[in-house]
Amino acid sequence: MKPKQPRQTAEVIALSLLFLAITAFTVVGFAHDWKPPVASLHGEGVDSVITYLSLTTGTILVLGTIIMVAFLWRYGRGRVTTIPNANPMSERLWSLLPVLGMAAVAEAGVMFKGLPVWKQVYGSPPADAVVVELNAQQFEWIVRYPGKDGSFGKTDPVLIDQTTNPLGIDTADVAGRDDVVFRNALHLAVGRTAYVRLRARDVVHSFSIPAFRVKQDVVPGIVGAIKFIPSRAGRYEIACAQLCGMGHYRMGARVTAHPPQEFDTWLAAQPEWTR
Repeated sequence: MKPKQPRQTAEVIALSLLFLAITAFTVVGFAHDWKPPVASLHGEGVDSVITYLSLTTGTILVLGTIIMVAFLWRYGRGRVTTIPNANPMSERLWSLLPVLGMAAVAEAGVMFKGLPVWKQVYGSPPADAVVVELNAQQFEWIVRYPGKDGSFGKTDPVLIDQTTNPLGIDTADVAGRDDVVFRNALHLAVGRTAYVRLRARDVVHSFSIPAFRVKQDVVPGIVGAIKFIPSRAGRYEIACAQLCGMGHYRMGARVTAHPPQEFDTWLAAQPEWTR
């Protein structure tokens, strides 16, 4: 038996290191819990989708690397220049099966895991939902509650004043006189559906609360909406997850999840914007 050539030994070492590096990267990624603790009822469902995708794609990555290393080793330069007795049917199967497998993972699997979560996040809110409007602009969030009458007042861009009337609420509309307006502060009730209406004044923004597993783009000219139920009291970060300009890093806010009675007391004590 001929001893291995130095070049062959280098190939073995390089391929082995590649396989070990990819496997170690995958295992470490699974072992580290990088997600913040869940603070919403649908958050566990979102995490289950993330875990499903991590496990399936991680497994595919490792298996694919093993197959790639095996093919490189067997059919690399200097070993075999042609594949004898090539079978067209076998070639078609090797091309088709991976496509079907990825479709099953990325489409069927995600739909099976994700549709129940989708129903929790989108759709009409219940009658007792906390309805709030979130207006995104460079580089802040302007929050509006409908007040005691439960109706949002009309707005007019001509009436916008960044200091006294940042949303351009029309004072001639009775429904808007008791609206409650804040900057960069959202307050919600634990165990009660929050229905957030989303508007953007200038460019595309993205409403994101990592602890609630909530993320929704905010597009100018489109009134979007998302609903969720906070499950733990506390203060959490609101971030803009879409690069929206030079001051993007400053576009942060806080959401406070109150116990239900505490939230009702807090909201009742807030001054109307016209006062």
